[in-house]
Amino acid sequence: MFLQVLATSNDFTYTIARLVLGVTFFMHGAQKMLGWFGGYGLHAATGSLVQMGVPEPLALVAINIEFFGGLGLILGLFTRIAALGIIANMVVAIAKVNSENGFFMNWLGAHKGEGFEYYLLAIALALVLLVKGSGAFSIDEAVTWRLRKLRKPVRRWHVAAPNPSQNA
Repeated sequence: MFLQVLATSNDFTYTIARLVLGVTFFMHGAQKMLGWFGGYGLHAATGSLVQMGVPEPLALVAINIEFFGGLGLILGLFTRIAALGIIANMVVAIAKVNSENGFFMNWLGAHKGEGFEYYLLAIALALVLLVKGSGAFSIDEAVTWRLRKLRKPVRRWHVAAPNPSQNA
């Protein structure tokens, strides 16, 4: 089971998807958790989510998923678990907040709120990682490569005993 969660190929395409999604979510999570990149920090972010109707424990879980899930994706560590968390986070964001604002982002500030197109893109990338794994240059790939190498049977040379019937 553990090996199946980590299993991946060393395909660089999945690495690109993992890094793009990971950096994006890490930066959003760092805004909310640490106040980095112009964010307001954990207290304000939690309060904002609570005002939108998200219970406080779930708001904290969502912030942690963004921060630690993004970090996990950057490192390629437990990629499938991080991707599943991000998918759940985005589905809740669409259902709770953004579905009423339509599909498109609010680029020009013409209406209140944002649409859900960004969330669908994040879900699509996370689904790729959930199905295919983290790809090359990931901790998951290094661990599975090592575990597969340890589990390979050792081949030994066996010399067959001479068959007396062949000599006759």
